[in-house]
Amino acid sequence: MLGWGADLLRADMNRLLALLFHQGVLDEQFLQLQQLQDDSSPNFVSEVITIYFHESEKLLRNLRALLMDREFSDYKKMEIHLNQFTGSSSSIGARRVRNVCAAFRAASEQNNLAGCFRALEVLEHEYCYLKNKLHEYFQMEQQRAIAAGVRYPMMQQQQHN
Repeated sequence: MLGWGADLLRADMNRLLALLFHQGVLDEQFLQLQQLQDDSSPNFVSEVITIYFHESEKLLRNLRALLMDREFSDYKKMEIHLNQFTGSSSSIGARRVRNVCAAFRAASEQNNLAGCFRALEVLEHEYCYLKNKLHEYFQMEQQRAIAAGVRYPMMQQQQHN
């Protein structure tokens, strides 16, 4: 039986996910990712998301470095980074990040440097929002797991009787 605090945290987690779906931040792929998590891999989703964040930050640094280069002209290299970012964002259900990557790629295909800078700013904003909200979600999940594992002395005595 879950503790009362665990039930409240589960409700908060569900509200946060509902908000992120309503805002279009996440899509159904995130739910499919959650379905892969089970007792044998209880941290599967947070581990996948952690890898996503680590790789995404490298991609963002690479994109910024490419655009900051005064001699920049390698739009194809930028598109490779954007394809990686789009793919990994799709695989975790990061819908708005994926959509911004598509707009960024369109600017890149048109060799539109100003459009690429604007797209990078939006991408960084969307990525930070996603990261902050998922961090909040996983903190609640950890607290819920702890609360669910707490057994109150009175409950234990009743179970033994």
